[in-house]
Amino acid sequence: MLRALDVATSLAASVARVGAGMQVRLLGKRPKRPLELWEFEACPYCRKVREALSMLDLEVMLYPCPKGGPRFRPEVVRRGGKAQFPFLLDPNTKRALYESDDIVTYLFDQYGDGGVPLTLRMGPLTDLTSMLASAARPGFGGRYVPARQPERPLELWSFEASPYCRIVRERLCALELPYRLHNVAKGSPGRDAFVARAGKMMVPYLVDPNTKTEMFESADIVAYLDRTYRK
Repeated sequence: MLRALDVATSLAASVARVGAGMQVRLLGKRPKRPLELWEFEACPYCRKVREALSMLDLEVMLYPCPKGGPRFRPEVVRRGGKAQFPFLLDPNTKRALYESDDIVTYLFDQYGDGGVPLTLRMGPLTDLTSMLASAARPGFGGRYVPARQPERPLELWSFEASPYCRIVRERLCALELPYRLHNVAKGSPGRDAFVARAGKMMVPYLVDPNTKTEMFESADIVAYLDRTYRK
């Protein structure tokens, strides 16, 4: 896809969701261990959970489950009993949940102020706009592209509403590459630490501990992922 069109359609996805996941909300207690999420980028229900994670400034170990993916989809069946997404595991409370609305409510109860933002509690309208966001990027982050697996998970600094971060997350999902997601939406307490590490406030930012690579720029990151991991 041409770069300008790629960015424009990703921006359209953000607009469809009225920028949900752009700004950190009122935060509650912080988990000691990162949450774990099995999902795929093109799924409209998974999108709602990622938006909540971004709003709550939560770190998560993310296991992409694109259609046809051989690695993490079977793991969800083993852990939860069915191939349904999203699937959240909170190692801090030992809770395991399916159903996006249940997960969103749980996250705001456990790690926020208990109130779910309007953009995530409008029922069918929330689902419809999330589906429209997926329709703006048809097929991206939905199906498996054969890839070799890294020995260690990658790390990505991102926030859900960024169109540039979405492009990278879609590729990580298609290649079924697990990664630790560091959410740094506007107002995130983690932004200062990120700037101290990366030198500037710019996302996406990828760290690959397998090759000692650290890089900005979505197009460069996607090219790197294909070059390094795509079969």
